[in-house]
Amino acid sequence: MSSSAVPTPPIADRRPTTAEHHGHARVDDYEWLRDKEAPEVLAYLEAENAYTQERTAHLADLRQSIFEEIKARTLETDLSVPTRNRGFWYYGRSFEGKEYGASCRVPVADPDDWTPPKPAEAARPDEPALPGEQVLLDLDALADGHEFFSLGGSSVSPDGTLLAYSTDVVGDERFTIRVKALDTGELLPDEITGVLGGATWDRAGESFYYTTVDESWRADKIWRHRLGSSQAEDELVHHEQDGRFWVGVGRTRTDRFIVIASGSKSTSEYRYLDADDPDAGWRVFADRREGLEYSIEHAVIGGEDVFLVLHNATGPDFELGTAPIAPTPAEQWRPLIAHDPAVRLEDVDAFAGHLVVHQRSEGLTQLRILELASPGEGGEGVSDDYLVEFDQEIYTVGSASNPGFAQPVVRLGYTSMAVPSSVYDYDVRTRELTLLRRAPVLGGYDPADYEEHRLWATAEDGERVPISIVAKRGSREDVGGGTGPVPVLLYGYGAYETSIDPYFSIARLSLLDRGAAFAIAHVRGGGEMGRRWYDDGKLMRKQNTFSDFVACARHLIDTGWTTPDRLIAEGGSAGGLLMGAVANQAPELFGGVVAQVPFVDALTTMLDASLPLTVPEYDEWGNPEDDPAVYQYMASYAPYDNVAAIDYPPILAETSLNDTRVLYVEPAKWVARLRATAVGRRDFLLRTEMAAGHGGVSGRYKAWHDRAFALAWILDRMGLADRSV
Repeated sequence: MSSSAVPTPPIADRRPTTAEHHGHARVDDYEWLRDKEAPEVLAYLEAENAYTQERTAHLADLRQSIFEEIKARTLETDLSVPTRNRGFWYYGRSFEGKEYGASCRVPVADPDDWTPPKPAEAARPDEPALPGEQVLLDLDALADGHEFFSLGGSSVSPDGTLLAYSTDVVGDERFTIRVKALDTGELLPDEITGVLGGATWDRAGESFYYTTVDESWRADKIWRHRLGSSQAEDELVHHEQDGRFWVGVGRTRTDRFIVIASGSKSTSEYRYLDADDPDAGWRVFADRREGLEYSIEHAVIGGEDVFLVLHNATGPDFELGTAPIAPTPAEQWRPLIAHDPAVRLEDVDAFAGHLVVHQRSEGLTQLRILELASPGEGGEGVSDDYLVEFDQEIYTVGSASNPGFAQPVVRLGYTSMAVPSSVYDYDVRTRELTLLRRAPVLGGYDPADYEEHRLWATAEDGERVPISIVAKRGSREDVGGGTGPVPVLLYGYGAYETSIDPYFSIARLSLLDRGAAFAIAHVRGGGEMGRRWYDDGKLMRKQNTFSDFVACARHLIDTGWTTPDRLIAEGGSAGGLLMGAVANQAPELFGGVVAQVPFVDALTTMLDASLPLTVPEYDEWGNPEDDPAVYQYMASYAPYDNVAAIDYPPILAETSLNDTRVLYVEPAKWVARLRATAVGRRDFLLRTEMAAGHGGVSGRYKAWHDRAFALAWILDRMGLADRSV
């Protein structure tokens, strides 16, 4: 750290308000910071930003170095692997010096050839990458004049003539849909505002469906827009009245069905519209039943049209069944892949000749192929059932963009902590796996220079918790030829059954090449080890998430991977709640904590049903407003409520003013209370992006600068700020 005098941090006024719940008085000194329109609140956030900049001024050169390293390793002018859909190959382009890039397409030259076209040589930004290139969207042009820009979605009409796309230029995830005529490049007069996500075309391409949110930012309505009409004339197709449920809309790969999903954290209901029989109207496939989760996909098996039903009616890790094209109760679903407690079935994609099942076992992702028999072959219509195999110890594999029902190949993505993102085509006919592209890492990168491992920590209750870790080969060697401790960045999330699977990061190389290691703690609350892993880390068992992360930290220390002063913890959103909790419960284990858009004032949020996302979150955290036991349990771990007069490790909290998911006020209040309460070092920084949303800043160069800021702070805490790569 700098030897100059430490600047004085901003001190938020204490303006206590008291609320009583279930006989407990709860005093909050900093709730006044919630009014983001108030000049005094904005002034406070700006003062925190100025303080953070001053405290980290000595890292300015390191931040710039990290940014330049990320930039130097990235192929800035690039082309994605084209994806075939109907009569075109679609792909994205990026250009040196530009933030967002462009989406393009070229016509399919040979209908029988599924090999994606490749450019003969690297094309200049002002040249087509492939012969016959058509630029569908120039994202940099759309972003021009806006400090923030995000593309919510883009969808080409089934006949290939129209493009519906949505944009957000504020960061609040409320998008505007426009429609572009692809033959002329002109925009149609249609303009739909206040949309969540993008548009779903009907089969005829004469109208599209979209989703809007209510006052609490819950997706509650599905609308149909007919081209040429005004938004005021749009048809309300479905309104979800239950505050715990979200809605979404999509079209099956076969184009036959429009499907509306209604779902809470624990219950599902699907309705469908058959383009072959539109007069039948919308039909509910299976009425919602508390605790029953399912999804449907149209398939043709043995010559018969069926719905594939992925469901938990027979067990928590899901079964794949079939049902006729008609409303069908769970008792009549026929098993295709029976429930297996060792295998969590997560999704299924249906194609004309095969099914692709996404599953996981022992913490690793898997792709399973079910080849479909021709009519009359028997075997429930399946002729073979097998996994696509890979050799690495830890990896992540998943199906990529596969829009064509008749396609004979499966496009898949593969990565590990050392292997850059890779795109393969798996030809089901020949069972050949072809590497189409591995994301380039410039400067002579070799995955063999890095070692990655799966470790297992033991939690308080005896549960084994997986850890994925990567380090540069040889970084742990000490002068005596043995292995010694290295600085480690330990990442965690642990909520919503979201799995943080092993992944590659160019930015992370700036840590690894300076001698640090990076690890992921696959804690309960996530989905890495199946549904029970999630169930054991939510509601009244949420403490398992925190104790698992602490167990992973202790394991890395006890096994000699690192030492507490050089172990840095990082997490964002619900993972930010994790960071706040472990900072309260085990501050002695960490040399620093990075909390990004952290959900640290969870109890206040869950006590207010008018706030964004609160009611749909009851199935994840509980309802402390109605249930005294939930109130007491959440109060026992909520980071803001448990700030204590202890010596915390240094903390960097990062947030965004326009975040609609985790409001900026949560980390602002948290840092204010930490400053007022903690003893010892009291080293707390709050950094607020004043023009960004939940995902942070927009644009790749801005995002690289943003990540360089955090990485420089992390390296400083690790004692590696002066080490070059």
